[in-house]
Amino acid sequence: MNPSAQLIRAKALLPTRDWLLMLAALLTITVLAPLLNLLVPDGHWLHLSDYGVALIGKIMCYAICALAMDLIWGYTGILSLGHGLFFALGGYAMGMYLMRQIGRDGNYQSELPDFMVFLDWKSLPWHWAFSDSFFFQMLVVLIAPALLAFVFGFFAFRSRIKGVYFSIITQALTYAAMLLFFRNETGFGGNNGFTDFKRIVGVPLAQGSTRMLLFMLSGLTLLGFYLLARFIVQSKFGRVLQAVRDAETRVMFTGYNPLHYKLAIWTLSALMCSVAGALYVPQVGIINPGEMSAAASIEIAIWAAVGGRATLIGPIVGAFFVNGAKSWFTQQFPEIWLYFLGALFIAVTLFLPQGIAGLFQRPGGIFGLFKRWESRP
Repeated sequence: MNPSAQLIRAKALLPTRDWLLMLAALLTITVLAPLLNLLVPDGHWLHLSDYGVALIGKIMCYAICALAMDLIWGYTGILSLGHGLFFALGGYAMGMYLMRQIGRDGNYQSELPDFMVFLDWKSLPWHWAFSDSFFFQMLVVLIAPALLAFVFGFFAFRSRIKGVYFSIITQALTYAAMLLFFRNETGFGGNNGFTDFKRIVGVPLAQGSTRMLLFMLSGLTLLGFYLLARFIVQSKFGRVLQAVRDAETRVMFTGYNPLHYKLAIWTLSALMCSVAGALYVPQVGIINPGEMSAAASIEIAIWAAVGGRATLIGPIVGAFFVNGAKSWFTQQFPEIWLYFLGALFIAVTLFLPQGIAGLFQRPGGIFGLFKRWESRP
């Protein structure tokens, strides 16, 4: 074979061992978890409870957000403190459809959502016109947050706003949206948001098989986005993103326009968070403006930092680790769990500067196990 052809030969998306791990994860999500939840009787030590299904499904949605954060922060050097906005927009788009699915089963037996009847609204506002269509609302989940991210990113990146200034502006955008959604006249349920969902595509949400299907969709979406992210960071596009992160001025001198690359990955990451929000809402059963709070967006960055930036697998691990620890601490120590969680963050910051994934990237023994997941040259 021509040596030059060998040099440009495409790198495999995943090594063979990683494909086996992906297959194991796929079988766990689609076969093992449903069997443990639906077929193993309650009380058996192997039984996966409905609470466990909901918790893991919720964390998988969080992991998608952490993965999206890694693409823009870990690989492109753009720290966003406003990704909670895109997560919430996807959740609200799904919530609107779920509210219409309630029909006359609400407290007021009206075709209008209960909060609109309570506020004495006579008809649906214009932006609810096609909210009873599942297909239309899924388009809204994809288009609305991506369009907002594209417009915001275009003006921000064209003005070369970066660093801490960009982070502050994204947080200000999210805070402004939160204040807007808190207002009753906007038609999004005010501070209570949307809740009391009954059905999705005509199927009861309380049904065990429905919850398991949502769990499986969340897991498959997470795996799909992970493979997409791996493909991106290993491509020429991904190498340019990393060059922008390390030396944006030099990238400009070589003839590349960083605006196009930053805008593309920024919009994609917003879309990923929106999809995560749409999967999150029917599993949790509520969406309100609190999902747009500053703390919610900062948490997404924390998951990526704790897991390990620029590793892809690290932020996923970080999302599971932090939220799993939060769930355990709140049950075992309901009054002082915040202190434990704070101590955990401090410990990771001091002793694991490269995150949890950094442990497995060290040479020797088990610490070299996940060396292949590191994407930095």
